[in-house]
Amino acid sequence: MTAVLVTGGAGFFGGILTQRLLDDGYTCVSLDLKPDWISHDRLVSITGDIGDRALLDELFAQYRFAAVFHCAAVLAHDGAADTLWKSNVEGTRAIADATAAHGVAKLVFISSNCLWGEGLHRPVTEEEPPRPVELYGRSKWEAEKIVTAHEDFEWIVLRPPTIIDSGRLGLLAILFDFIREGRRVWLVGRGTNRYQFIYAPDLAQACVLALHHSGSAVYNVGSDNVKTLRDIYQFVIDAAGTRARVRSLPKVPAVLAMRAANAAHLSPLGRYHWRMIAEDFVLDTSKIKAELGWAPTLTNEEMLLEAYKTYERDFDEIQARTNVSAHRQPAKMGAIRLLKWLS
Repeated sequence: MTAVLVTGGAGFFGGILTQRLLDDGYTCVSLDLKPDWISHDRLVSITGDIGDRALLDELFAQYRFAAVFHCAAVLAHDGAADTLWKSNVEGTRAIADATAAHGVAKLVFISSNCLWGEGLHRPVTEEEPPRPVELYGRSKWEAEKIVTAHEDFEWIVLRPPTIIDSGRLGLLAILFDFIREGRRVWLVGRGTNRYQFIYAPDLAQACVLALHHSGSAVYNVGSDNVKTLRDIYQFVIDAAGTRARVRSLPKVPAVLAMRAANAAHLSPLGRYHWRMIAEDFVLDTSKIKAELGWAPTLTNEEMLLEAYKTYERDFDEIQARTNVSAHRQPAKMGAIRLLKWLS
């Protein structure tokens, strides 16, 4: 069987990608600090650090990987700054160097739309110069530069926006909690901004297409037909059938409050969130469609509803989870809990 390495395989997207690769017949080695949440007779689960070069050399020598899918990352609200940089930058360096040293032909790297920290009122192409505003975005940009500097293997960099599927939690769980309890769902400003998501199975399909693509390239991925946040939230609320209703907060005071709460370490919403929460941001995906034949299958509102239904169905089990990745557990509300009480 052809073996591939998936870093961050126990994470939300890493697990979805691993399952897709297993379904396609690959043997998958998952390397993560957390235990895997799927099982399979062709899945080898390794608990370890992507920055452990001795461990990497052992795995690469043993399995002779045909490709590496580098999904592992520490999020801004999931770890200290030094831990984040060490994992996202130095960990990527270790993965890229091991890929080169062991003659692996392909590395697919999952980057982020956090390379930008301001709304751009036009579709963002791959040629747009990155301008990250916070540590996570800077770490992803630095990691991209590490990967793309290599000429010893072919690389594909995929830049997704927020990844959504059933089981996606993190900050989304706060929104879902408001909807589930029938509270006011607050928008910053009028909610007429358009912010793109990506359906996790669509991103997994992009990874598979990248595996078979000849050459190195950077590609944006994201949904089509992006509606306003107000329309998307209303769609989910209507389908959920709760008493939740969409309301607006004045943009300037709301952003100032988010900044203050973040500075006081009272909110999970970081600098990227309060800068982008009321802005337009849509990636141009024409390049990956033309060169890889990729296309998204779900719209923002469809994938968000799927995620909400799973949250509602599995609510009790979700609250009891421990030792899982950040996207597979609810983010702590912090000061947002006060807003919830007033909603």
